[in-house]
Amino acid sequence: MGDNELDSALVERVQNGDRRAFDLLVRKYQNKVIGLISRYVHNAAECEDVAQEAFVRAWRAIGSFRGDSAFYTWMYKIAVNTAKNHLVAMGRRPPADDIAIEDAVFVPGADRMQEGATPERELMRQEIEQTVFATVQALPEELRTAITLREVEGLSYEEIAEAMGCPIGTVRSRIFRAREAIDEKLRPLLSDREDRMS
Repeated sequence: MGDNELDSALVERVQNGDRRAFDLLVRKYQNKVIGLISRYVHNAAECEDVAQEAFVRAWRAIGSFRGDSAFYTWMYKIAVNTAKNHLVAMGRRPPADDIAIEDAVFVPGADRMQEGATPERELMRQEIEQTVFATVQALPEELRTAITLREVEGLSYEEIAEAMGCPIGTVRSRIFRAREAIDEKLRPLLSDREDRMS
């Protein structure tokens, strides 16, 4: 049984009044949800409160969950809205730098660079991470959201389309444009690295 089928079976049990099945869903996704909310809310205690509130909202609304999307896609939307509402209620705006550097995006080759970690390579890895981070932050919101859902959250194109409320073709185009922008910024860095290594 795949992840989605398992989630659907648990949701069905919750809808039939099984509270323990919901606890299983919470345990399964709480770290992911807290990680997501931490991009908006930087205080750890606040972050946990907001995550708890997101799960309470999910519990109240689960009767209307029809399974058109994966449970996590649905939960993702609730978590993001809860985090944004929390910031508005506190008189704050979602910060521009709402993605932790290590979460920004998967950097191809970064794992290989860690194998022989000399001080120079470590410095290079940090430069690449910072460049990726800055580039992602500078992207228009719809590109930033699409690339983050794909690379950090690991959602499929279908799930991203569902979460962002747009066609799959639009999702593909946004991710392509985001990757192109990141590649453009990384190219000079990587060619400089090859010059230094040769």
